[in-house]
Amino acid sequence: MNAIHEAACLVAGEWVPEGPSTDRIGPYLRQPVSRARTAQLHDITAALAYAGQAAKAVARLAPATRADILERAAAAVTERGAEFARLLALELGKPLKDGRGEMLRVADTLSVAAAEARMIGGEVLPVAGWGRGIGNTALTQRTPAGPVLAITPFNAPANLLAHKLAASFAAGNTTIVKPPPQAPATSTALVELLLDAGMPVEGVQILHGGGDVGARLCAAPEIAVVSFTGGITAGHAVAHAAGPKRVMLELGGNAATIVCEDADIAEAARVCARTGYSNSGQSCISVQRVYVHRSRFDEFADALTAEVKALIVGDPMDPATDVGSMVDDDAAERVVRWTAEAARAGAAVTTGGSRSGSVMAPTVVVAPPRDAKVVREEVFGALVAVLPYDGFDEVIEECNRSTYGLQAGLFTHDVRRIVTAWRELEVGGLVVNGSSNFRLDHVPFGGVKDSGIGRESPRWMIEDFTVTKTLMLKGLTIWGDQ
Repeated sequence: MNAIHEAACLVAGEWVPEGPSTDRIGPYLRQPVSRARTAQLHDITAALAYAGQAAKAVARLAPATRADILERAAAAVTERGAEFARLLALELGKPLKDGRGEMLRVADTLSVAAAEARMIGGEVLPVAGWGRGIGNTALTQRTPAGPVLAITPFNAPANLLAHKLAASFAAGNTTIVKPPPQAPATSTALVELLLDAGMPVEGVQILHGGGDVGARLCAAPEIAVVSFTGGITAGHAVAHAAGPKRVMLELGGNAATIVCEDADIAEAARVCARTGYSNSGQSCISVQRVYVHRSRFDEFADALTAEVKALIVGDPMDPATDVGSMVDDDAAERVVRWTAEAARAGAAVTTGGSRSGSVMAPTVVVAPPRDAKVVREEVFGALVAVLPYDGFDEVIEECNRSTYGLQAGLFTHDVRRIVTAWRELEVGGLVVNGSSNFRLDHVPFGGVKDSGIGRESPRWMIEDFTVTKTLMLKGLTIWGDQ
């Protein structure tokens, strides 16, 4: 029997462990693994009032001070990666190898945010280049925007919290964190680590709860910026509740990968198998739709099926496991149901299609109809659909039929196709000779269409978490005044 990990709220500088709470049932263990103290209305009111005072204290910290704290936190994450990976396995059923990978990314994210904190500055404006500006000087600086609300999802709760909280702190802001109910202990442990590394208590608060807590925080006038990662329905609700304030939304996708006739089919199949089922496919850029040139279609489908059958499925606490459980039984059942619908419409299911509790057997669906849910909707599960195409222009058009546009993959050595795809695909990013599911945390990440607004990565997030402040010096010039 595993001990239950307690996740307190952090409100106005004080940990609040007592009060109404909710247990998280581990999807693989099927028993309580963590317990989160649920934020009440008075907690929200106190947190918002405190954020206004805390904002001033955090803004007074020099960028070098913020950077040093984030670098210490990055080192601590590296030391404690195995501990966090175990928490992720307990709360989410995420295999240890995926959890360790996520924590390596957390360390990178904190280090990058530290470096970007050191680069925050401004500029001298060329005011004397126009007649009315002669005799004057103007400068700008990037100043903290004010209290930030970070709402994080369950699929990568540690790294996406690191992105939001580290970038907000690097920019000089205080942050209220609303973690996912599925990973309260992981989220709380990361906040505790940052505080232990020297982040002042004014820098962060954490309020556990459901959508009602997030909605109240979004609507609060004390919040200057909302950064949300999650589903499209919840994202629309966040934007509506937030009203006229700065809002960044990362809302998912149903990512496409194109395999051209000149591709290394064995390598493409291997990569798609490894990146289509990591974290049970619960990633907004997980491989979902693979379009393969008809001349290589059967070869690829066979190779992918063989690679997927070789994946080790089961206990997320086993270091050898490739695919653990999904977030809950309902999520796994939805994938089973969509697979069956595609099969009834004529698709071939070459492996998988079933579940055991919340563990979804890795599934390959070959040649589903273009209007099947496994093609049109976001599966967010352990399933990859493989479809044939004939012409490159045709497959670009087919990829763009999606209402989402987050990231795409392309396997080819033809530079003209690479440039054409980069120009024509309606996505925020294109990975060449890799699948859609590849991300570096210091590279901008975000989508178009229903995939959201804004870009994640510390440098670009710091821009969203700061405002440009201008200083005009009339009658004082560093330029010629004639």
